[in-house]
Amino acid sequence: MKGFKQFILRGNVVDLAVGVVIGASFGTVVNSLVKDILTPFISAIFKAPDFSGLMFIVNGSSFMYGNFINSLIAFIIVATSVYFFVVTPINTLISKTRKEKPLDPTTKKCTECLSEIPLEAKRCPYCTSVLK
Repeated sequence: MKGFKQFILRGNVVDLAVGVVIGASFGTVVNSLVKDILTPFISAIFKAPDFSGLMFIVNGSSFMYGNFINSLIAFIIVATSVYFFVVTPINTLISKTRKEKPLDPTTKKCTECLSEIPLEAKRCPYCTSVLK
């Protein structure tokens, strides 16, 4: 029982459980955003938010391509919403918090011709002036 307790309380398992719970809650928020805000907005513009009635029949078989169109539109709306309302702000936040270390210079400018030369150089390869 002690080994099982260590396994459950290990950081990765707890992190995964928290991630699943937060992911499920976040899925509800995104679905609500799509269903309650974005879909009515599209309905107001195009006046046709539901394509589920679209179908054709071949030899008695119904091909309900309207449901596929509804699912495709919902997927595009969800993917776009997640990208613009989650991915983009988080990437911006991460880039602002990350501070890039300045790289150590490996070159310097020649005092005579202002060309880039290695730090260890004693003579400029372009103008052949002696460097101090």
